[in-house]
Amino acid sequence: MNTKKILTVGFLILCMVLLAGLSKAYLDGKFHSVETLQQYVRGFGAFAPVILVALQALQVVVPVLPGFLGSAGGFWCDYIGISLGSVIAFALAKRYGTSLVQSIFPRDKYEKYSEWAGRSRSYTVLLFLGMVLPLFPDDFFCYFSGLTRKGLKKFAAIIVLGKPWCILAYSIVFGLIT
Repeated sequence: MNTKKILTVGFLILCMVLLAGLSKAYLDGKFHSVETLQQYVRGFGAFAPVILVALQALQVVVPVLPGFLGSAGGFWCDYIGISLGSVIAFALAKRYGTSLVQSIFPRDKYEKYSEWAGRSRSYTVLLFLGMVLPLFPDDFFCYFSGLTRKGLKKFAAIIVLGKPWCILAYSIVFGLIT
């Protein structure tokens, strides 16, 4: 078995274990609010930042997870996890194509944006603004961008430069609310 297949299988096993653990935590009521999630993550002690980064990445890759995960931890854990998840979603869409994206998101949403992106010259600008602005459907656009001709380096640069501002806004608002 080559290295790429071993890494893919390892990643899938890791995702399955993480998903099983998250499912149990959800059923145990650990995700009912930001406070219960924070308490759950703190229970991992020194590994809490790693768990939070993994949760943040998983929130992007599995877009049905609750959105409040984006404001559940410290800025750096949120930023690293969400950026990592965004790049993984992009790479999954590049690898598995339209069928994956259409299986995750409504077909009409996909068709609307694919038609627009196919003729738009400002897609990169919109993507960057979407990563900067809160309440943008960025999970969808991470997957959708993987279907475009955009390369991983350019996409990663947009995430790295744009995402911190959105996460900072959420962190400030969340900090003021609690």
